[in-house]
Amino acid sequence: MSGVGEILKAIGDFGPFQKCLVLLTLIPCLSVSFHQFCQLFMVVDVPHHCDTSWILSVGPNLTQEEQLNLTLPRDADGEYEQCSMYSPVDWDLDSIVEYGLNSTQTCSSGWVYPSAEPPSLLTEFDLVCDRKDLNDIGQSIYMAGLFLGSMIFGPLSDRIGRRPVILISVFLQGVFGLGIAFVPHFYVYMAFRCVVGASVSGITMTILALATEWIGVSSRPKAVLGSHCCFAIGQMILAGLSYGIRNWRLLEIAGSAPIFSFFFFIGVLPESARWLVTKGRMEEAKKVLQKAAATNKRSLPAGLLEQLKPEKQIKSGSFLDLFRKKHLRKVTLIMSCAWFVNSFVYYGLSLNVTNFGLDIYLTQLAFGAVEIPARVGCIFILQWFGRRKTQTVLLVLSGLVCLIITGIPEDQPVATTVLATIGKFASSASFSTSFVYTAELFPTVVRQTGVGLCSMSARVAGILAPLVRLLGQYHPAIPMAIFGSAAVLGGLLCVLLPETRGTDLPDDTGDNQTPTEVCENATSSSENGQVKGKGGGQVNEYTKTTYF
Repeated sequence: MSGVGEILKAIGDFGPFQKCLVLLTLIPCLSVSFHQFCQLFMVVDVPHHCDTSWILSVGPNLTQEEQLNLTLPRDADGEYEQCSMYSPVDWDLDSIVEYGLNSTQTCSSGWVYPSAEPPSLLTEFDLVCDRKDLNDIGQSIYMAGLFLGSMIFGPLSDRIGRRPVILISVFLQGVFGLGIAFVPHFYVYMAFRCVVGASVSGITMTILALATEWIGVSSRPKAVLGSHCCFAIGQMILAGLSYGIRNWRLLEIAGSAPIFSFFFFIGVLPESARWLVTKGRMEEAKKVLQKAAATNKRSLPAGLLEQLKPEKQIKSGSFLDLFRKKHLRKVTLIMSCAWFVNSFVYYGLSLNVTNFGLDIYLTQLAFGAVEIPARVGCIFILQWFGRRKTQTVLLVLSGLVCLIITGIPEDQPVATTVLATIGKFASSASFSTSFVYTAELFPTVVRQTGVGLCSMSARVAGILAPLVRLLGQYHPAIPMAIFGSAAVLGGLLCVLLPETRGTDLPDDTGDNQTPTEVCENATSSSENGQVKGKGGGQVNEYTKTTYF
C-alpha cells in the first residue's frame, strides 16, 4: 500500500482544508440545478393566435376584435383557434364581410402573443402548434449533453487531472450559459444547451472524485450529502429567481453569471494528491499534502513524505466480466434497469412541473424542498431496513404515485401536486439508495465499470423522459402511465437482488458463486478485515471508500 492513505490520516479526515474544498465545490452545484430545470420557466404557455394582419391591407380601420372575428375560426368552446386561420383571399372587405371565409389553413405568417407578456422562449421562437414539440426535444438535447459529458470528461479527468477538468467544465458552463442569452435561433439554443449539459457532467463527476480523494472515509457521506442538498437548494433558488425575473434572457444571465465567481478561488482549488501519486508526480503531491497539513494545523511525522511511493496500478475487470459470469450478469441487468427507471420517473415528474395545475413556482419550490429530507432520511432508512427493501419500496412507491396521478381529474390540481411531491420524495431517496446499493453489489475489480454502466443507463432515461412527454398530445395520462409502470416493474425486479447491509465489499468477481454466496462470504471475512466508519458506514480497506 502506498503512503497516501497514512499521510491523509495524519493530515486529518475532515479538517479546515477539506471543509474549504467542500464549500468551494458547492458553488458549481448550485448552478447545476439551475441549468437542469431552468427551461421549464422559459416556456410558460401563453394565449396566442395566428397573425392575420393580411386583412388590414383591405380593412385598415378594423378593430382587433373585428379582425379576429373575420379571419379566425372558433373551436367547440367558442374560443378562437390557436393554430389555424382562414386562408387569405384577394377580395375586398365588403365581400369578406358579406360572404365570410370558409377555407382554413395552418398559421402561415407566425403568431401573435399578448403584448404585456415578457419575452420567453415560447414567444421569441414560436414554440407553439406544430413547433411545440421543440420544447421537449430541446430538453432531450440537454440530457444528451449530460450523456456525452460523462463519456468525455470522465476519462479526461483520469488523463490530465481533476483540477483542469473542473476549471474547463466551469468555464464552458459559464461561457455557453451566458451565450444562450444571446442566441438568435432556437437550434443554436439547443446546441449551446448541449454543451452546457456536457459541462454539467464534467463538474458533477470530477468534483465528486476530487472530494472523495481528499476527504477521510468516515466523512465522505457528509460531503456527498452536502452536494445532494445543495442541488435541492439550487432548485428552490431557481423557483425564486424565475419568479422575480420573467424575461428568459435576463434569467439565463442571472443563473449563468455567478459561476464565474468560482474563478476567484482557483488558487485554493487543489489537485488530487492520489491522482498525482498515480501519475508519478511525487514532488507536486508532496507540496499539496504539505499545504493541506499546514491548513489543518497538523504536523506530519518526520520522513513520512519521503516514504511516499507511486501507487501500483491494479488491473480492473473488463466490461465483459459484468456479463460473462451469471451472478454478475443478473446484478448488472437489474441494477441498470433500476437506474434507468429511477431516472425515468425522477425526470418524468420534475419536467412535468408546469402541468400539475398549481402555480409552477410554488410547485418547483416544494419539489426542491422535499429532496432535502429525502436525501438525509435515506441514510437512516438504509440502516434500519436494508438496501433491497428500501430500493424496492421507494421505486414501487414512486411508480404507484404516477399511476394514481393518471386517475386524478384535471380540476383537482392540489391532489395532483401533493401526489407528485410524494413521488419526487420517493424517487430522490431511491436515487441516493441506488448509489449506495450499486457500489456494494459490484466487486472491487469491476465496481467502477458497473457503476459507470448503470449511470449511462440513467442518462439514456433522462434523454427519453422529455420525448415520452410528447405522447401526452394523444392522451394526457399516457406519459405518467409509462413512467409509473416502468418504476413499479423496476422496483419489483430489485426483489431478486441480494441484501448487502452488514456485509463487507467483495473484491473479486466470485466465480461459481451466486450473489448471495458472495455477500455471505464477504460477511464472514469481514470479521477479520472489516473496518467501521463513523455512523455505521462500511469501509472497504482495499478501496478506502465509505458507503453509507
